[in-house]
Formats: sequence, C-alpha cells, structure tokens
Amino acid sequence: MGAGTERGSGRRGHGQDGRGRFPGYDVAAQARSWDPATAGVVLSRIGRPPGLRFFTPAEQACAGALFTRLLATDGELPYEDDIGVPVLQLVDSRLAEMQTDGWHYEDMPEDDEAWRRSLAALDEDARARHGGGRVFAELPAGEQEEIIQKVQDRSGGQWHGMPASHVWSLWTRYACTAFYSHPQAWNEIGFGGPAYPRGYIRLGPDLREPWEVADHGPDADGGGSEQEEPGT
Repeated sequence: MGAGTERGSGRRGHGQDGRGRFPGYDVAAQARSWDPATAGVVLSRIGRPPGLRFFTPAEQACAGALFTRLLATDGELPYEDDIGVPVLQLVDSRLAEMQTDGWHYEDMPEDDEAWRRSLAALDEDARARHGGGRVFAELPAGEQEEIIQKVQDRSGGQWHGMPASHVWSLWTRYACTAFYSHPQAWNEIGFGGPAYPRGYIRLGPDLREPWEVADHGPDADGGGSEQEEPGT
C-alpha cells in the first residue's frame, strides 16, 4: 500500500529514497485528488526556491546557520541538504513581503526589525568569544549550539535589549512554520497533505487511508504497532 507515483516532488526526501519512518511516501503524488487552487498552492512550494530579497549576505549566513542548528535532523547535515526544505528562502520571502503572524509582542520590535537585531546579536556574541574575529556562521556547531542555548535558557531575562523568550519564540515560530509548510517535511512525517475535496474515510486510532504508508519507526515516539485495515 504505497504512495502514488503520478507526480514527484523533485528533490528526494527521506520518504522517497527509502529512508526515514515513511519510506516510499511522496505527498505530491496525491495532487490528483486536490482541487486546482489547492494543488497550485502546494506544488508552487516545490522546485527552485525563490531568491533572497530581505536578508543581507551577512544576515543570510547567520540565519542559515541558526536554522541548521534549530532544525538539523541527521547529525551534522544542514536541514536543507538533509530533507530538502529551503527554510532560509521561505523565511526571507515572508519578511520581504511582511507576511507576519499578524501580531508581535508589545516589548519586541516588528518582526523584520527583530530578525535583523537578533541576527546581529548572534554575531556579536560570537565575536565576544573570539576577540572579534569570528561571526556566528563561522563557529563550530557546538559553539553555535551553546550560544543559542543561552538564549533559550534566559527565559525570564533580557538578551541584547530584547526579552530572550520572545526572541526564541520569533526564531522557532518562523523556522517551524517554514519547515512544516513544505511537502518534503510532510513526507518526513507521513502527512497526507490537504484533505480537500477528498476527505477522510478511515477514522479512528491506528487506521490508515489507502494513500498512506506504514510508520516504520513508531517505537521512536513511544507509539505502538499499527493495525492493518480490513481488506488491505
């Protein structure tokens, strides 16, 4: 009971190349069951990512390193090389077009300014470690992790004039929204994509739709074994 093969998603993710928890799964093959508007939105996220318009070259390097540390899923591989989700470009596009969440903390600047200030602060912290010689993107992975961990740990305090918890929220909101908006990430978690207009027919625990594939690693999350549906 594998995924369809009518249309692939271009770059191969873990599901498509037989790795990961849902080997053989490609959600883009389900495009035939979506209405044209839905298919257009989803499939537009596949392929060559948009060019950068918001981040400066220095900010691009810093933000890319930050997203790698926040989202790395396979050892030292950067998130984009690992799964194929262009998080940096997706976040850049949002900020260039001011597609924010529609709100921001009262004690934080607008999101575009908050991103610029927080990335500059990461570079400042990196320089402080090495006498001004190295920026955040140039540090080893372990030192990058130590710097951002200190931001998370200062949940009730300030970090470079901004509430640390709100900076952490800014980074993780944008990173996770970008990552999980992309079909390659859906392949990674076995998500079937939009259910409109197809809908769902097998409701209940441990039941799969005909287009879904089995989770080959449910014990990793403490789950149990899945039950096969009658007639499959």
